[in-house]
Amino acid sequence: MPLDLDRKPRRIFYGWWVVVACFFISLYTGGVIFYGFTAIFEPLADEFGWSYAQISLAASLRGLEAGLLAPLVGMLVDRLGPRRLLFSGAIITSLGLILLSRVASLGMFYGAFVLLATGMSACSGTVLMTAVANWFRKKIGIAMGIMICGYGCSGLLVPVMVNLIDRYEWRMTIAILAIGLLAVCLPLSLLVRHKPEQYGYQPDGAVNEDVKLDDCPLPAESAEVNIKARQALKSRTFWHIALALLCQTMMVSTVVMHVMPYLSSIDIPRARSSIIAMAIPLTSISGRLGLGWLGDRLDKRRVMAAAFAMMCGGLLCFAFASSEASWLLVPFLILFGIGYGGNNTLRGSAIREFFGRGNFGAIHGLVIGIMMVGSIAGPPLAGWVFDNWHSYQPIWFVFTGLAVAAILLAVTTPQVSATVQPVDETCP
Repeated sequence: MPLDLDRKPRRIFYGWWVVVACFFISLYTGGVIFYGFTAIFEPLADEFGWSYAQISLAASLRGLEAGLLAPLVGMLVDRLGPRRLLFSGAIITSLGLILLSRVASLGMFYGAFVLLATGMSACSGTVLMTAVANWFRKKIGIAMGIMICGYGCSGLLVPVMVNLIDRYEWRMTIAILAIGLLAVCLPLSLLVRHKPEQYGYQPDGAVNEDVKLDDCPLPAESAEVNIKARQALKSRTFWHIALALLCQTMMVSTVVMHVMPYLSSIDIPRARSSIIAMAIPLTSISGRLGLGWLGDRLDKRRVMAAAFAMMCGGLLCFAFASSEASWLLVPFLILFGIGYGGNNTLRGSAIREFFGRGNFGAIHGLVIGIMMVGSIAGPPLAGWVFDNWHSYQPIWFVFTGLAVAAILLAVTTPQVSATVQPVDETCP
């Protein structure tokens, strides 16, 4: 439903409603699909006798497909807008959850995750960030930070899932969550609009008065970079950002998937480990907002490097935690949570700043495709390490090295050469 251009501008810029809708979509999908998977890890192993590596491989398949689809999804969201993708993605994801609730074999389990990856590619990450990036420029850091906080708050769903599993068993829980996903995400997707110019606005709320869509093509922002995806791929800036975020994705996806099994292996009770699993995304909220705000005021590359340094310190605390030294989980949560939360926000705002918004979806999709290599490799590698050495500690030490590599990539990221798209002077 188009906005009425004849009325005076709304007191609240519509871009903020886009942020709110994307916040709640990310909250639900992040809690159910990403952070919540750790809650069904041990029930699956107990029921089917599968190894940790076999179960972790499902996340790798999800990451592989998501990585392959991300560039395509990025191009589609640039052309079609986010609403259609969010709506269809929610339906496909729900079907994947229903299939997961009926799983009877390892092959069927993997198939469910392939379907989940297809749906999630269209209703998370690239699509949500593109929706927000199209509506903001100067306030992109804080807007992206608020939206990304949905993923941080999604940790609240982990203990809810654990409680539902303990009460109704895991299959019924997954079916309930599938229905809930449709009830939450379908209506919210209808609130999301593509670009502000289509409704007489510029990013951040500047108004184009008396402009009709038929009068002229959509105006471009003056003095704003507009790098094409092919140009971005040839730049060192793109590869420094993408490879640093690959390291982060490998660390985060592994920690999130294995946090409860790891804590069980060091004799932390399941009820307590579910609280830790919930706290990881919750502590990231301060990083998503704080470092997002800081990135609007300081060099984003330096802020990203600081965030990677915090993750490195947090992983060291995680590696040395034990039932006797469980206090180390507190600095782990603070450092790791703030660090990765901040970089999740800075990812979108850095791409927006360095490459512009004209091809944001396509470029962000390419970055996601590269990042997914880490998601594919990390969880099964950690499962294999535990299956063979009966300890997670070696993999946490390896990941601290990855964090150091990410720091170096961030601080050495060059500024991209800006190609400014000309502005049609006949249109605002």
